[in-house]
Amino acid sequence: MNGRKKYWVFALVCSFLVFSAVTFNGTIAESAEYTWSFAQPWTRPLTDAVFTKFCERVKEYSGGRIEVNFFPSGQLGGHDENFHAMQEGSLEIGVFSPYPTLIPGGCVPNMTWIIVNWDEMRLAYRQPDGILYRVMKDAFEDVEGHLLFACSQGAYGLGNNKRPIRTTDDFTNLKLRVSASPGGVKTLANMGKGKGLMLETVPWGELYNALSRGVVDGCWTMWASLVEERHCEVLKYYSDLNFIWDSTYVVMNKELWDSLPDDLKEAVRKASLEAEAELLDTQQKAEKQFIEQLKERKDFTITWLTPEERDALRLASDMGPMWEELCGKWLEERYPGKDMVNVIPAELEKIHKEVLAKEAQK
Repeated sequence: MNGRKKYWVFALVCSFLVFSAVTFNGTIAESAEYTWSFAQPWTRPLTDAVFTKFCERVKEYSGGRIEVNFFPSGQLGGHDENFHAMQEGSLEIGVFSPYPTLIPGGCVPNMTWIIVNWDEMRLAYRQPDGILYRVMKDAFEDVEGHLLFACSQGAYGLGNNKRPIRTTDDFTNLKLRVSASPGGVKTLANMGKGKGLMLETVPWGELYNALSRGVVDGCWTMWASLVEERHCEVLKYYSDLNFIWDSTYVVMNKELWDSLPDDLKEAVRKASLEAEAELLDTQQKAEKQFIEQLKERKDFTITWLTPEERDALRLASDMGPMWEELCGKWLEERYPGKDMVNVIPAELEKIHKEVLAKEAQK
């Protein structure tokens, strides 16, 4: 190649590189000021799609100054591993369950009957003044995290192979699978008190086989698990008690959050609020689809409780003493002298009644 041809090849290459560095609005593209990793320890396609959009929105709203790389399906390790990485700052953002062994304040969302439907979820976690948003924001700050937004797959009801469950009498002589969740176990024990109810601890991964072999008569489960984990194949009845609410949280390292300038905090906050709203809509729509699929099964019966039936079971659960037993110590340490062990249930009850009143007007 002669000198003239070499010059033109070099000029073309340089032109291409310059053109590639120019964005559509004519500005020179620069590398991101911040590059973060966002870890999802589970495989959940519906939520993963929204999390991917969240990353894209952060980049857009920050003007390209923040680049968030999303790693789904445990690519960066398991839940606890990710949590400790977020705490120390080697992981910027992660999705976490409120395990009290990791997050002492996680005792609050692990209580039963705190939320029974999506409308209550929206009010309880509304930013910045929703009661559960405020409490969980403080809970994560205690463990070096900053809460961005809450996620949920919905409510847990009770499935079994003996009969529909509407009242405490329907717990008679049932053998139900439970986990190590103290609130859930105590709630079932109270609802079935004096009815011969038996509770058995069975690992979640072994639940399908335990139900199919009659090791247990039933379990708490949710619409998504009935379909995606095929619990409907080994259960005959499902009652929508909605007494346990699924909750996970997208959280980032607090030191990193505190170090951000206000405009970038606002960019992340805006993307978070949009992702939270989209997740709620996505999961609620998916739940409706799961319900329609289950309605088509000839061997599966759905029992819809009335508000009065559900409230009677709430009353039988005797939650008052449980709040003190399971959450009292942390709440008093975190909010000394503020009587939060009574304030939180009272605010949740207010939300419950507000939603019931709106439903009654429809």
